[in-house]
Parts: sequence; C-alpha cells; structure tokens
Amino acid sequence: MRKSLLFIPANSPAMLQNADIFDADGVIFDLEDAIHMMEKDAARDLLLAFFDHVELKDIEIILRINSIDSPFFDDDLTLIHQDLLKKQRINTILLPKATFNDIQILAEKLSSFELSHGMNNKIDIIALIERSIALFELKEIASHPRITGLLLGGEDLATDLEVERTIQGEEILLARQMVVYAAKAFGKDAIDTPFTDVTNEQGLILDTKHAKALGMTGKSCIHPMQIDVINQFFQPSEKEIDFARRVIRAVEDPNHQQQGVFSLDGKMIDKPIIERARRLLAKVKS
Repeated sequence: MRKSLLFIPANSPAMLQNADIFDADGVIFDLEDAIHMMEKDAARDLLLAFFDHVELKDIEIILRINSIDSPFFDDDLTLIHQDLLKKQRINTILLPKATFNDIQILAEKLSSFELSHGMNNKIDIIALIERSIALFELKEIASHPRITGLLLGGEDLATDLEVERTIQGEEILLARQMVVYAAKAFGKDAIDTPFTDVTNEQGLILDTKHAKALGMTGKSCIHPMQIDVINQFFQPSEKEIDFARRVIRAVEDPNHQQQGVFSLDGKMIDKPIIERARRLLAKVKS
C-alpha cells in the first residue's frame, strides 16, 4: 500500500541514514525542489553511495528527478542507468510537472535502459500533477501502462493558478477530485499533496481526513512526524478488513456460493461492494 510517502532531500546524510526507520510505505528521495542547483551533482553522488552501502527493505524506493525541461534531467537519467548497472535499488520514478508527452519520453528512456540490461522488472512512474495543463491530460496520463499513481502537487499548482495556497485547500479542491476520478478509473493510486505546516498537527488531521473523504488512497509528507497521522487515516480498520474477507468468502464458497445480490450483516451486497472488498484486501496484501 501507499498510505504514506515521505520526501527526503537526497543531499541530507542524516535523513538518508534514517530512511528506513520511519513507518512510511515509501520514501521519495528528492533531487528536484529540495536541492539547490549548485548541489545537484553532489546529491546524486551521495545518493548512489548511500544505495551502495545501505540496503533498504520493506519500503518503496522512489526517486524524484528533475523535470524533463530542466538542464538536470539527463544527469538524473544517468543516475538511474548507473543504479540499473548495479542492482536496481530504485523502484519508482516520481516525474515532476508531468505531462503526457513527458511521461512518454521518460517511459521510452526507461524501456531502453531495461532492454539493454535484459530486465524483466519495470521501473514504475508516479506522475506529479503540478500544472493546470496536466489536469486536462489526466485520462491519458492515468491510462499509461508505466503509471502506477498520481500525486497532486498543491503548492506548485497554486502557483500555476496564481492563487494563494490555503490551509482549507479550496483552491485545489477541483484538482483533488479530478486526480481521484482519473486514478480510480484506471486502477492507479491517488496520492494527496503534502501538508506543509509541520507544526500544525490539527491542520494535518483535518487535511488528511478531507483527502481520505474525497477518495485519495494515500498522502505524501515532508516530515517524519506526519507519518503516524497519515497512516492512521489511510490504514483500513480491522473491522473493514474482516467484513471484506467475509464478503469474499461468501462469494467464493463453493457450497454456498452467492449469486447476484445477497445479504450480509443486514447489508445488501452487490457487485460494487464485492469489487471494493477485493480492492481493499489487495491493498492490505501489497
């Protein structure tokens, strides 16, 4: 599951060495916004050295590269290629300011790398939705076979819209809903934007509850202190898991196999409920 994704600057040795002690489902090693343009090379070198000496287990390793129109994009691709030459520690690429054309370019580059190494496992892509133009391409972006998730970048989107970014988030409500609809339509993860005020726990709680209510499947964060709150709201409860298991058992029991609509605990169980139960259990297993 991708309940929580933690951003870590790739040039911070202290945060790198603690990357796997936090209870996040994935760590986003950031080569873009968190790194000054004069420190990009050093950040790449440090990250590769870290991967060489530390094996991260039971956590998704995500690399936020620089955007395709950036002068640092090609060097970031070289880092990915070097990683593939060694062991392929990187599971997923987070592509900032993503458009459909950008995703196609990156996907072709990754396919070329993988083919040259005879790899069977493909590197996934999460599209970072930060520009208004991307909202009009969400169907194409979400349907791309490399894409496994959409992550909304609220700060950059507000800048693109020339509006103030607020705690209430009314300015990005439509974007949140569009990301959710596109992700759900194509079976991809809908990951919410970070809550940037790390000292405001109550604000984080309200923002996370709102994102969950809209249909987001997880949330990114910029500080380890935010992980527990996010996991709490996006982790299915034992009651939800138990009910889902009983729904599937009722559907698959060969002796009492349920056909069409049936009742369980006084609730009507139909196809949408069954599919929701299957998706929930699949996420718990992942």
